[in-house]
Amino acid sequence: MVSKKDKNQARLKRHIRIRSKISGTADRPRLAVYRSNANISAQIIDDVKGVTLVAASTYGAGFEGNGGNKAAAREVGKMIAEKALAQGITEVVFDRGGYLYHGRVSELAEGAREGGLKF
Repeated sequence: MVSKKDKNQARLKRHIRIRSKISGTADRPRLAVYRSNANISAQIIDDVKGVTLVAASTYGAGFEGNGGNKAAAREVGKMIAEKALAQGITEVVFDRGGYLYHGRVSELAEGAREGGLKF
C-alpha cells in the first residue's frame, strides 16, 4: 500500500534546516512568515532577546477582505514594513518558515520590499 507523505512534516524539517543557518539580532531582526490556508501572518523577531518587535496578519483588526490570496499577502507585507519603519527597523533577515518561496510567501516579501524593508 502506498502511504501519503505528510507535507507539514516536510515543511517543519525544511524550517529547522533554515533556522540553523539564520538568526535575528537587534541590528538585523528576523522576518518570520506563517501561512495557513485561510490566512498569512508575519513577525519581526529579535532572537537574541527572544522578543517579537512587530507583527502583522490577515486576521488582525486592521485588515479587510479575504486573507488567503496573493493580494492579501502583499498587503500584509506592506503593513509589516510600515510598522517596522515606524520603530526604526530597516534591514531584516527573511525566514520563509520552510515554505517554498512562491505564491503568497513571495508576494509578502515583495510587499515588504515595496514598503521599504531591505533583505
